Amino acid sequence: MPFREINSKMVEATVVPGQKMFSQRGAMLAYRGEVAFTPNIQGGQGGMMSMIGRRMANEATPLMTVEGNGTVMFGHGGHHIQVINLSGDTLYVEADRLLAFDGTLQQGTMFMGSQGGVMGMVRGQVTGQGLFTTTLKGHGAVAVMAHGGVIELPIAPGRDVHVDPQAYVAHHGEVRNKLSTALGWREMVGRGSGEGFQLELSGSGAVYVQASEEKL
Repeated sequence: MPFREINSKMVEATVVPGQKMFSQRGAMLAYRGEVAFTPNIQGGQGGMMSMIGRRMANEATPLMTVEGNGTVMFGHGGHHIQVINLSGDTLYVEADRLLAFDGTLQQGTMFMGSQGGVMGMVRGQVTGQGLFTTTLKGHGAVAVMAHGGVIELPIAPGRDVHVDPQAYVAHHGEVRNKLSTALGWREMVGRGSGEGFQLELSGSGAVYVQASEEKL
């Protein structure tokens, strides 16, 4: 079920009988019609292992199952909202950035450290994010939150994109990520931000970058 943008910080979704969607707890602002909101302790379709993975990643973001017949307006904390439409590919996003998404999407958890080795572990320390990230795969729409608006940057073979790890929001497609730095280890000692690091993304897809280095 697609999202309709009301403004940069609010979206509206149409809920129809027989279909469900998931939203972050506290994201519902208003609704019309006969709509029910039920706590979902398993976090969508990921099952128990998905929930365990998110807890290990400090991503135990509570979700609500949304069902019924009506329209729901979503927003949270005054954050900017970006709607991402998936056509069979996979979206990689931190769980706390998820505002709402279609129930048709398959949810899972991926260990990001396996892609970057030691540098993947450094990424978790620098950004405060876990080594796990949430994945959503299939056909449907996802509404994610960010600070200061979002820009979508295409990633193509031979045209890698370098992003400040703290400005990174999400990415989709056949994309490989690697954390790199141009600084020596001595220069990095004592740095509490991601200034000395770059998240390098290569392959084919797109990355979403927020206009801020502030985490949610």
